[in-house]
Amino acid sequence: MNPAARHELQTLRDLIRYGVSRLNAAQVALGHGSDNAWDEAVYLTLHALHLPLDTLDPFLDARVLAEERERVLDLIDRRVTERVPAAYLTNEAWLRGHRFYVDARVIVPRSPIAELLDQGLTPWVQDPYAVEHVLDMCTGSGCLAILGALAFPHAQVDAVDVSPDALDVARRNVDDYGLAERLELHQSNLFDALPARRYDVILCNPPYVNSGSMDALPQEYLHEPQLALAGGADGMDLVRRILEAAPRYLSDEGVLVLEIGHERDFFEAAFPELSPVWLDTEEASDQLLLLTREQLK
Repeated sequence: MNPAARHELQTLRDLIRYGVSRLNAAQVALGHGSDNAWDEAVYLTLHALHLPLDTLDPFLDARVLAEERERVLDLIDRRVTERVPAAYLTNEAWLRGHRFYVDARVIVPRSPIAELLDQGLTPWVQDPYAVEHVLDMCTGSGCLAILGALAFPHAQVDAVDVSPDALDVARRNVDDYGLAERLELHQSNLFDALPARRYDVILCNPPYVNSGSMDALPQEYLHEPQLALAGGADGMDLVRRILEAAPRYLSDEGVLVLEIGHERDFFEAAFPELSPVWLDTEEASDQLLLLTREQLK
């Protein structure tokens, strides 16, 4: 864009409109916090201008300084040309109103399990205050472990990841939320290095993308750690190991909440003997399931 054209973008409304046009023209892949170009452009603009993300209307027709305009345009340009998820450009992701630090060492938080934690997994968990131990397997940034600690305020939470880089990011988020006394991070290949403990709730968003889908991922997803995405030929490699071990770590009334994305057909083919409860949210259908210890035994 030539300097004269840049100068014509004078207000937030101008910058957001321009951002939507650029994102649509470039056909960027969304799904890392926004599912449409408008929300993505609004987020990048407000973030660049250090404005509250939930307060757009009073500022829409405010004029911007030249240096502010350049910050916004730089973010939009990087989003389009580098195909990097917005969360990596801003080093933050929002999940159910909670902010988490992120960088390319972890996948961008977006699990629909977070919505279920808003209500403490009701009705599958009758009393959130009675939950004593929670496990978040494949924790990544630690977002679900933190939301689990907030949903179950009397629980001790263990969060597990095989990646030391991911655990560095998770530690930063745990410290940001002041949860170090209740939330312990473990570097472990699934359950291998966990203490002997029974959990009332196990949360798990494992790598589950099947190999065919991995080969077809949009460029944005290739910036994420492939270790956190790839689940083998049918996406169920780690799921098999998790379901085999889980009964030994669940309390008698414990529940496992598992995310499998768009792999329901592969899940049902791999585990025809299981009859999980499929949990729908506002954003996801046929992507989350719940199993009890009794079912897994």
